[in-house]
Amino acid sequence: MPFESDDVVVRRLDDVRWTVVEPLVYRGKRDRFVVPAGFPTDFATVPRVVVWLVPRFGRYTAAAILHDWLVTAGITSGAVNAREADGIFRRVLRESGVPVVRRWLMWCAVRWGALGDPVRGEGWWRSAPGVLGISVLAAPVVVPPAVLIAVALTVYGLAETAVGLVTGRPPEDAGSMRT
Repeated sequence: MPFESDDVVVRRLDDVRWTVVEPLVYRGKRDRFVVPAGFPTDFATVPRVVVWLVPRFGRYTAAAILHDWLVTAGITSGAVNAREADGIFRRVLRESGVPVVRRWLMWCAVRWGALGDPVRGEGWWRSAPGVLGISVLAAPVVVPPAVLIAVALTVYGLAETAVGLVTGRPPEDAGSMRT
């Protein structure tokens, strides 16, 4: 295990965010990173339409928390740049025993996420061939179910809204379609 402890100790902040209660320490061959207590995380940031493929937590939870820290405090402190943060994420996924296809899909997803971010997007083009290649290969498997799920979530959201209007009670998770 690449982390000093097998346990990830967190406390719930709200419906989607948690805070690290005990420091999470990663120790690689060359790197050592400490995610401090109090650091907020949403575990793996996965769009709702693809949680069937990559749930928000699993064998990769500690790696996802480390990645959250790397792309925020790690970049700000100069410990890593965005491309390194995503590469370390992929390496830690491997060290954590995440199967090869899933870890490359997760790496591809975080690289796509970096594209629209002014800080994380720097140097994105160097990853573009790999990201585009993986995306083309994954699209036939990922896109059809994601579209179907998006439609179903939209219908469900409309039903929740209609019931809320009729009963005078707004749906409690009205914003959950976006998470």
